[in-house]
Amino acid sequence: MSELELSPAAQHWTNLVLLWIGFGIVTGLLAKLLVPGREPAGPLGTLMIGIFGSVLGPLVLSLALHQKQFNPISPMGLLASVGGALLFLLAYRFLVAVAAGRRLDDLD
Repeated sequence: MSELELSPAAQHWTNLVLLWIGFGIVTGLLAKLLVPGREPAGPLGTLMIGIFGSVLGPLVLSLALHQKQFNPISPMGLLASVGGALLFLLAYRFLVAVAAGRRLDDLD
């Protein structure tokens, strides 16, 4: 049986997607570590919060620093990504609390 060979462009995009998934997991876990409490999202929610934060954080940082390009896979990018994930995590917890009709203190 022969191996599946991807074109260089397809291999590049596959590597990029896998890199963002891994980076999103790390970012989401760091954000959850910094904001303790019960998390209703689960593992998939952690991944999504991390990926959204990994997109939002460096984007806001590049706009704030007036840079056209910013490498999110860098120490500054990691800090910006965790900051973005923290914002998403707090917003998610707030929306869950409001939707459930609970006070924010009940999430701890």
